[in-house]
This record gives sequence, C-alpha cells and structure tokens, in this order.
Amino acid sequence: MGEEVGIFSDGHANSGDRTRTHNQSQSQSRVIDIYPLSSYYFGSKEALHFKEETLADRTQRLKSNYAAHGLRTSVEAVIVVELFKHPHLLLLQVKNSFFKLPGGRLRPGESDIDGLRRKLSRKLSLSENGDGIDWEVGECLGMWWRPDFETLLYPYLPPNVKRPKECTKLFLVKLPVSRKFIVPKNLKLLAVPLCQIHENHKTYGPIISGVPQLLSKFSFNIIGS
Repeated sequence: MGEEVGIFSDGHANSGDRTRTHNQSQSQSRVIDIYPLSSYYFGSKEALHFKEETLADRTQRLKSNYAAHGLRTSVEAVIVVELFKHPHLLLLQVKNSFFKLPGGRLRPGESDIDGLRRKLSRKLSLSENGDGIDWEVGECLGMWWRPDFETLLYPYLPPNVKRPKECTKLFLVKLPVSRKFIVPKNLKLLAVPLCQIHENHKTYGPIISGVPQLLSKFSFNIIGS
C-alpha cells in the first residue's frame, strides 16, 4: 500500500498533519539550550544583610506580614548550566549550611516576572537595577503552598484550605551564551548536578530536590564552548 500524503485536494493539511505539526512545535518548545559553566564570569560584591532569627521568630514574622499584606508570594529561579557534559542547577548556599534557589519574596502589588528579575539582579548582578541585564524568565514550573504558619510547604493546595499563608513559585530562567554573575560575599553560587539533587531531601529540602522531576519534561541541548 502507498503512503498517505495527508493533504486534501484543496491544498489544506488534514487533521493528522496538523497534529504532527503541533507535536513538533511542542517538542521544540520542550528543548532547553544550556551553555558550559566556563562561559560565565563570576565575581563578588558587598554582603547582603540577613536577619538572625529562630523558627519562632520566622513564624511570628510570617504572621505579621500576613496580617499586613495577606498571602506571602515568593518567586525562585531554576537556572541550568552544563558541566562535565551533564546539566547542573545553580544554587545559592547561605553560611556554608543550607541551599536555596535564587529569588525571594515579592513586594506588595509586584508581578511575578518583575519581582524575580529584581531578585536575580540583587543577588546575581552588580546592582539591584541589573545594569541593563535582561533576565529571560520562562514558564512557571511548579508552585508550593504553606497552608498554615507552622506547617511545611506542599506541592499542591489542599481543597479544604481557603486561606493559605504562603506560595512559592518556580520559574525556568534561560541564560544567554555568556553573562557576569556578581554574588554577595556571604553567599556562594554553586553548580550542582541534577543527579545529586534528585530526591535528596535531607541536603536540599523538598523544593530543590523536586526540581529534576519538574525538568523531566524537557530535553537539554548542550551547546559546546
């Protein structure tokens, strides 16, 4: 039997052809170009001020902020680079102890994209205004919720929770071929392999250790130096 061409006599593609085109477009959009870590320059700047607080202090601060502004929303960046032919996630290490994704809390009325760009510039650029750097913020990969002040964050919002206290959104941020990262002296910017992070809750916590699974729908196109 001959192969079907998939074109009607009026010149329009049939549904099968449209489906293939749609699938090809989706496949292309699910490819992330990542560049070698050696393509980037790393420098340092003045240390950021962090509040020294206990868990009870943080809980009280959450309660105060919620009373004043309502739901607390944080935005964090998922940034991937290549090292030793493997994808690595950029993480900030605070005081040689815990790890966090670059990002932070939004200001009241601030959009997710603007807030994340501001936070990335504050922690990874020379100054908070970014010095003209344009951060390419892509799709939201996932959302974590804190149902109450004392509870942990969950990757879903329970249907019985009508007034959650905190929401953390993870966004894919794509890097250009080259960039300068200027990091505060009291932070370390590390490239950690995804295979080391995967389900490593003890070291990286539930949000970071879940990033490899969020990225599983993508293919990595490693571009050589």
